[in-house]
Amino acid sequence: MSDLLRRHPRWVDAGLVLLLGLASGPVALAGTGVDAWLWFVAVHAPLVWRRQAPVLVCWAVYGLAIVSAVLVGIRVNGVHPELVVAVAIYTVARYRPQRHVWPIVAATEIPAVVLLLPGGPNWTSLGFITCGLAATVLLGVTVRIRRAYLAELEERARRLERERDQRARLAVAAERARIARDLHDIVAHNLAVMVALADGASYAAGTAPQRAAETMAQVSATGRQALGEMRRLLGLLRDEAAGRAPQPGLGDLDSLVAQVRTAGLRVGLTVHDAPLACGPGAGLAVYRIVQEALTNTLKHAGPAAEVQIRLYSRPDGLHLEILDDGAGRTAEASSGGHGLAGMIERAAAYGGEVEAGPRSDGPGWRVLARLRLDDEETT
Repeated sequence: MSDLLRRHPRWVDAGLVLLLGLASGPVALAGTGVDAWLWFVAVHAPLVWRRQAPVLVCWAVYGLAIVSAVLVGIRVNGVHPELVVAVAIYTVARYRPQRHVWPIVAATEIPAVVLLLPGGPNWTSLGFITCGLAATVLLGVTVRIRRAYLAELEERARRLERERDQRARLAVAAERARIARDLHDIVAHNLAVMVALADGASYAAGTAPQRAAETMAQVSATGRQALGEMRRLLGLLRDEAAGRAPQPGLGDLDSLVAQVRTAGLRVGLTVHDAPLACGPGAGLAVYRIVQEALTNTLKHAGPAAEVQIRLYSRPDGLHLEILDDGAGRTAEASSGGHGLAGMIERAAAYGGEVEAGPRSDGPGWRVLARLRLDDEETT
């Protein structure tokens, strides 16, 4: 029914007019002529357009009803034309603001008071008219308010759905950006290690073939590991379920350091009062920052450099300091590339910051990262 009303409201109103006519027509038109029939139809017909022009239709029905009842004598006490006028007044109260309702209420109530009170008050008829008028107006106002409330709820539901979809899209974009950073870190780090190992193998090929073969085997292992990590991360872009794959954390720093040592880089790792049970997100951030710093050392200082990594806790959060000696060469200040930007983004995600630049106490480079960990990031 509601679907029919939305698609064909005028047909529904025409059906209502027909029902109203059948309710009062047989009695009101009994023994009358053609003029009475025409007036009867004229009173009911405007209701077909009651939704399109409620106020105009109401005044038209009201005026025609008065004329047909007074001049033509078409009248069924308590039924016609009261029902037709009540439907018209209800329509105004339902579809228009209250300022349009009060004039028609006054036009209906005041004549009733003037006609029924003088010369011996007819309280029964006056009460019937007043109560019927009040009930009609209240019903129309109640339905209008309820429909407006439901419309607001529907709009709110649509707005929440749009916001949910937007948040989902933002989460997907953020996840893709995170995956892109991880891909950069993995590719840059493993390629730097492989280049250093390959250089070492080429130097040792003439004098120590066995060592060169072992080094090339390590190159192969590093490449396979990089390919495996890249496949896993690319799988995240295709399969949401793959997002449950484990990510490296603080517990994997030792294996990261061991991998870099095979390339010839001398690395020391010191952990002092650090919350090793911190959340996986913070652990991944620390791991990637260390990985990027070691990659930069291999790239710019070479495998002959020495690196010291210190991880410790302070009241303001987790501190990570990475120092290299630059293989004895003084480092030049640089704005950094995607790697430094990735470090800064990872630290900023935990309310922290990254300082990176040449060491003030000698040759080499220094990276200091601070991450603020709340209760949800520590256990």
